[in-house]
Amino acid sequence: LMKSTQDTKTWSRILENSLQVGMPVLMEDLKEQIDPFLDPVLKKNIMKKGGMMYIKLGDQYISYMSDFKFFMTTKLPRPHYPPEVCVAVTMLNFMATETGLQDQMLNIIVKHEHPADDKKREDNIKQSAANKKTLKELEDKILDMINNVQGNILDDTELIDTLDVSNKQSQQIKE
Repeated sequence: LMKSTQDTKTWSRILENSLQVGMPVLMEDLKEQIDPFLDPVLKKNIMKKGGMMYIKLGDQYISYMSDFKFFMTTKLPRPHYPPEVCVAVTMLNFMATETGLQDQMLNIIVKHEHPADDKKREDNIKQSAANKKTLKELEDKILDMINNVQGNILDDTELIDTLDVSNKQSQQIKE
């Protein structure tokens, strides 16, 4: 893993070399202004020519190895990047908040002091996820049946039966 910051004079050389050998790069302490030189890397503007992959950096084409990975970090509490950057990258926020830490501590305490209650909570979370999945499957099935109905929709008994069953299951889930 190669580390660099945008402030260092050699960061573009580090990026070029890492692209060519397929080594991951970590660009640290990014500010809100990202150098346009990085646009082809962020947007993955990779071209294939004669069985080789290339990326255009500045005014030159650099060979590109598929093992290359590019990571960026910032110390800004709430960075605001342009929409074209946000669309091209996956942003993760690892900022710890007081509420998040309180929730984690509460979960740890409950797990330690009341394991039965914690087990019930976990079971409820799993059941809730299963219920949401069931509702989604029912919804998809109904939409598919409506989409494939032949003739009058009110004459399709299978669709009407499915609607009744899904309505009953939906009511049970809500309880």
